[in-house]
Amino acid sequence: MTTMHAVRGHARGGPEQLRYETAPRPEPGPGDLLVEVRSAAITPGELDWDATWTDALDSGGTPRLPIVPSKEFSGVVAAAGPAGAPDAGAGAPVWSEGDEVYGLIPFTSDGAAAQYAVVPADVVAAKPAGLDHDHAAALPLAGLTALQALVTHGGLREGQRVLVHGGAGGVGSLAVQIAAALGAEVTATASARDADFVRGLGATRVLDYVERPFDEQVADVDLVLDTVGGDTRTRSWQVLRPGGTLVSVAEPLPAEGPRFTRGVFFVVVPDRAGLDELSRLVAAGRLDPPIAGTYPLSGVAAAYAALARPHRRGKVVLHVSP
Repeated sequence: MTTMHAVRGHARGGPEQLRYETAPRPEPGPGDLLVEVRSAAITPGELDWDATWTDALDSGGTPRLPIVPSKEFSGVVAAAGPAGAPDAGAGAPVWSEGDEVYGLIPFTSDGAAAQYAVVPADVVAAKPAGLDHDHAAALPLAGLTALQALVTHGGLREGQRVLVHGGAGGVGSLAVQIAAALGAEVTATASARDADFVRGLGATRVLDYVERPFDEQVADVDLVLDTVGGDTRTRSWQVLRPGGTLVSVAEPLPAEGPRFTRGVFFVVVPDRAGLDELSRLVAAGRLDPPIAGTYPLSGVAAAYAALARPHRRGKVVLHVSP
């Protein structure tokens, strides 16, 4: 088979530029896997990223049209690239046809909203046991973002106090679970309608950000994870203890804040070891990625409409039939 069904954008823009159509099936190069996609998740703002449309993470890259959106996938290995693949390092898995895998595709590559996708083998991990493909596809980007924010950049330790903004969202809902699993005392902001949901994820306290400003309800926090930005990010400095850390995935921020606090902004990177850690938490019953809705690949317009709705719990997933 040399063709496949895919969602593609032929001109830069929003969801209105995407078409469900027949496209050439990609071929894996050295170090790549060809994955038969079972499910793919979409992310707010991904059609605004320069990397989605060009070969660079920021402005100035060369356009690469048409593009395939969606960077998160779960599927089955269909083929490996030709001989000469780069060494993935000691302990790296050797993949075979039929293996169930999941992962985060590099941002400057075509995505997974298609029947087949090409993925570097060194960023692929075994699909978490116990999760179906839809739920596995909802985990890589948000899960790695939460894990890297809390552990890699935030230095989270057992017993620390963590504040997660947007506790019901894609990143926030996983961050609450991961922080609780690592032994932190978790407070999260959410709307009143999502309070019980976020408590069920492991938050000790849920702050209704509409009823009362969060900075009047919490103080002496070791680590704040900001998924919102704007005024929420600005007011987060004052709830940190001296020496605390504010990590934002929403927008850049100063490296130093008041009272010797530290600020970090980062963009998530594909990471097989991180995926393995997420799978371990799933296997231990400590992590369950929520899904806001599942749509067929041909229903991409409805999927992006669902992605834009407020108070969305978890990820929006495209289910790709075998």
